[in-house]
Amino acid sequence: MAGLFLTTCVEEFEPETITFESALVVEATITDEVKTQEIYLSRTFAFEEDGPESETSATVGVTDDQGSSFAFVESEPGIYRSVAEFGAITGRDYTLNITTSDGRGYSSSAMELPPTTELDSIYAERIVDSNGVDGIAIYADSFDQTNSSNNYRYTYEETFRIIAPRWKPDDLAPDDSQLVGPCAVKLVPKESEEQTCYRTDFSTDIIQFQTNDLEEDRISRFLIRFISNQDYIISHRYTIQVRQLIQSDQSYAFYETLNEFSSIESLFSSTQPGFLNGNVSSDTNGNEKVLGYFDVATVDEKRLFFNYEDFYPGEPLPPYVNPCMPSAPVIANEGGCVLRVQVEANIIRYLDLNQDPPLNEGPYLVVPRVCGDCTEIGSIEVPEFWTEE
Repeated sequence: MAGLFLTTCVEEFEPETITFESALVVEATITDEVKTQEIYLSRTFAFEEDGPESETSATVGVTDDQGSSFAFVESEPGIYRSVAEFGAITGRDYTLNITTSDGRGYSSSAMELPPTTELDSIYAERIVDSNGVDGIAIYADSFDQTNSSNNYRYTYEETFRIIAPRWKPDDLAPDDSQLVGPCAVKLVPKESEEQTCYRTDFSTDIIQFQTNDLEEDRISRFLIRFISNQDYIISHRYTIQVRQLIQSDQSYAFYETLNEFSSIESLFSSTQPGFLNGNVSSDTNGNEKVLGYFDVATVDEKRLFFNYEDFYPGEPLPPYVNPCMPSAPVIANEGGCVLRVQVEANIIRYLDLNQDPPLNEGPYLVVPRVCGDCTEIGSIEVPEFWTEE
C-alpha cells in the first residue's frame, strides 16, 4: 500500500497595492451652531501605508447664495478652522471651495440647511446585549411633529475620570551625586499631580437612523453607545455628550453607503465597492476622483453623567487598562545600567521598597508608568463641563 504525503508551506499574506491613485479626501460638516467650524483635508493612502497624509497649505472657504463668504485657515496639518465664528442659516445654500497648494480647484454642490429637531433625551440603562455582555447602554429619544427631519446622524464625545491604581507620592530619579556610581537612582517627591486625570474620546462609527418608513418622525430608545461593565472607562465617573444632526437625503445616502463599504463583511466580498462619489468635484478635470462630502446640518446635543456604582452598587470595579504587575529591576548587570535606564526612559513608576530582595532583583518595586501616572493616557486638567452631581 502506497502512501502519499503532501507538505504544504503557508506563507503570510501581505496585501499590496498594485495600482494607486492619490485623491483628495474632504471631511466637512457645517452646522447651525455659531462656532468655529472645522474642515479636514487629507489624501487617500495605499493599503500598505500607515495612514492618510494631511493636505496642507490649501485655501479653503465657504460661501452662501446671499453673497456671504467665510474664510478658513489651517490651524494644524490638514485641519482648517473658520477665521470667524458662524452658523448656517435656514433657507440659504452653502458651497465649499478648495484650492490646493498646487493650484487645483475643487468645489461642492450647493447644500441647504435641513430643519431643526430637538434631541429630547439621552439616558443610560444596564442591559445584557445580544452577545451576552453585561454593560451600560446609552439611548436617545427624538420626535419631530412636522415629520420633516427623517434623516438622523449621531456623534458623541465621551469623557471619563482615570485614577492611577498604584500611584505613590514619591518616585525614582537618576542620582548624579559624585558619591554614587553611574547607575544610581534615588527617591524624590513627585513634582506634579499624576493620580487623577481626565480623557476625552470621540466616536468613530457612522451612527444613523431614518424614519421615512415609520408612521411618525420619532426616534425611541435608539442605541448610541454600549459599554461593557469590564471597560475601565466607567470606573470613576463617566460623561457622554451626544450630538444629533439632521441631514439631507443625499447626505444620509452618502454616509449609509460609506458605512456599508467600510464594514468588515464587505471588505473582501464578491461585490467590491469601487469609488464612492460624494458632492465635491474638481473644477477643471471631470475625471479626477475626489472622496468625501460637504454637509450642512442642524444640531442639537445633550450631556449625561453617571457613576459605576449607579448601576453596579457594591460590585468590584472593572479591571484597569493595565494589570499593573510589580517588578524589581536590578540596578545593573553585565549589560550596564538597568533600573536607571528604565527611569530615564519614563516607562516605570515607583511602588515600594523591595525588602530583602534576592540576588536577581533590585531594591525597588516598580510598576508600568500608566499604573502610577495617569498622564500617560489622560490629562490632569479638569474639563470645564465636568460636574460631580
